[in-house]
Amino acid sequence: MASTLVLGGARSGKSGYAQRAAEAAAEARGCTPIFIATGQAHDAEMAERIASHRSERAELWRTVEAPLELAAALSLLGPEDVAVVDCLTLWLSNSMLAETGHPERTLALPAAIAACRADLWLVSNEVGWGIVPDNPLGRRYRDEAGRLHQRIAEVADAVVLVVAGLPLTLKPAR
Repeated sequence: MASTLVLGGARSGKSGYAQRAAEAAAEARGCTPIFIATGQAHDAEMAERIASHRSERAELWRTVEAPLELAAALSLLGPEDVAVVDCLTLWLSNSMLAETGHPERTLALPAAIAACRADLWLVSNEVGWGIVPDNPLGRRYRDEAGRLHQRIAEVADAVVLVVAGLPLTLKPAR
């Protein structure tokens, strides 16, 4: 099976790109696509975003919530599955803010992706192209996201950058 890292800025079209690709793969395979959600509704704005994303997906999607234990969720996927993880940067912030286990989770994720037997699209925000954050936590988050993207790109079969809704292949599938 294949894994694709889909990077882009906010509202770049990366989630839509990954979902369309997964839907096409699932239709060809005759299976239900799986949406692995990492977001958590800690406030009204995030609850609204989650509801909006849910309404954009067709009824045919099955949703799995994995705000922290993403590696474990990936280990449950089989070779017949097609899944989208949306998104790695939300997962990273959840992990960084959790009381324990952050280093272990970030080290385990690339191996879980490499071992995953499903067709997998991993969506993530490219946060390192903007203004340097004005606080230590923001700078640490930006740096950890960049390092995470490098580790995931290394194990992913393909990497696509989406800008203005247009995909640019950075690493073609092998």
